[in-house]
Amino acid sequence: MTSQQTVKPRGVQLPVVLEPICGSIRVPGSKSITNRALICAAMASGRSTLHGVLESEDTIVMVDAWRQLGLRIDWDRIACEITIDGCSGQPPQPEGTLFIANSGTSIRFLTAALAATRGRYTLDGVERMRQRPIGDLIRGLKTWGAKIESRNPQNGECPPVFLAADGLEGGHAVVRGDVSSQFLSGMLMAAPYCRNDVEIQVEGELVSKPYVDMTLELMKSFGVCSNVSSDGKFQIAAPQTYRGTEYSIEPDASAASYFLAAAAITGGRVRVEGIGLNALQGDIHFAEVLEKMGCQLTSGPDWVEVSGRASHGIDINMADISDTVQTLAAVALFAQGPTRVRGVAHNRHKETDRIGDLVKEIRRLGATAHEHDDGLTIVPGTLHPCEIQTYRDHRMAMSFALVAMQVPGSVVLDPRCTEKTYPLFFEDLGKMIGQQPQYLSSL
Repeated sequence: MTSQQTVKPRGVQLPVVLEPICGSIRVPGSKSITNRALICAAMASGRSTLHGVLESEDTIVMVDAWRQLGLRIDWDRIACEITIDGCSGQPPQPEGTLFIANSGTSIRFLTAALAATRGRYTLDGVERMRQRPIGDLIRGLKTWGAKIESRNPQNGECPPVFLAADGLEGGHAVVRGDVSSQFLSGMLMAAPYCRNDVEIQVEGELVSKPYVDMTLELMKSFGVCSNVSSDGKFQIAAPQTYRGTEYSIEPDASAASYFLAAAAITGGRVRVEGIGLNALQGDIHFAEVLEKMGCQLTSGPDWVEVSGRASHGIDINMADISDTVQTLAAVALFAQGPTRVRGVAHNRHKETDRIGDLVKEIRRLGATAHEHDDGLTIVPGTLHPCEIQTYRDHRMAMSFALVAMQVPGSVVLDPRCTEKTYPLFFEDLGKMIGQQPQYLSSL
């Protein structure tokens, strides 16, 4: 972390932007891909080198956990490169209490991976982590014979999680798909280390399906192939071991959404470099959502560009790209007519309640918002300045930064919560608009 990132200001005030925002940017590596690659590389046989690694709270806690379990990991932060000597499915230090902060990918992926090893592990995090669901993953792993339990006295569906791991039998398992795709992804990545072939059936609608496709592609890059049957069951032969490899991580498509949205709000032109519409990450298709709102979209093999203003609201199901709902909300506040977002009930279980809390902040700004079971409706109105709460949610901070640039006097509170996935977001946004945000000290 840089010295800038250690500062914990009360809030940040964005420069007022009256002109169209134009420019290009290459955002940091994908958090979702980085943490999946770290699981595969750590469990692999042999050495892996990962290029384009994201340095953020979520990836740091993942690396720290594997280091605590005895793995050798060399991280060149300047080159954004990690070299990791895999443990062939069994960490050298088979016990530990692992602190995972508020990283959903880390706790869910590590829980599944460590269930396939032998050892005694406790995985815990911050207070919000103890409110985030993991019960469906626990039940799925128990189907494979895992000795695992929640040790949360208030809610047995949530962390902390304790593992008295003795490997996994494998076989048939059922996992819910409507709360988080991370449960399925965690079980898929652990599946090669089961003692018998694996078949996983998804119960209910699978949300964020592109993230599952991403998981399967990562596994394939590390030498493990899967099959999806005609009736939708995921099948993986076991036992297998990932093979150490050299892997390049795409820029983060969710992070890219904020800069594309800046063009849509101001009628500018922004190009994101290093990632095209054929990316592993489904969130790159947020650019197509902006196109539906009236923007112009152009792209190449490794770039995406949005230009022009988002002129009108839309009615859209965002189940597959739910991490960009807050970005869409920021754009919708400046479009004509209402925007209805559907299919994202699972957003209530993220870093914060990304439906209820999003509605609160939209209303505080002076617009109208209606909360639904599966999403929300946003009705633009005359916005007024306020102190915008971020609820320790990096995506709330980054999305509402775009709004604050258009509403003089607004302050985005707790801006350093962006360290979770994009530590230098405000600095990069300042470079694009040609004026750095002003950090406000604590009272």
